[in-house]
Amino acid sequence: MKAELLFRDSRVFDDGSLMVIKIWSVPKPVPPATHGLKYSLYYGRLGERLIGYDNERGKGDHRHYGKREEVYRFVSLEKLLDDFLADIEKHRGRKTK
Repeated sequence: MKAELLFRDSRVFDDGSLMVIKIWSVPKPVPPATHGLKYSLYYGRLGERLIGYDNERGKGDHRHYGKREEVYRFVSLEKLLDDFLADIEKHRGRKTK
């Protein structure tokens, strides 16, 4: 069984910044994660990631905010999306929804 795309969305904001969300269901967790999701959440401008959440083999769940990279404690898909959108709102200084 291959990865199955569960959700994909993108949005261009009025200032030209871009948000892209991709979430897959995977047959086996991506180590060291224990959940069955692979995800890539991106917010930035051309050539510049401002905020990102992803889980890659060997690194696990983590978050990028500016130049910082830190471990992200994955609780649920809903919490992941809430945290990502909250970071975008904080960075933009206004609501994204």
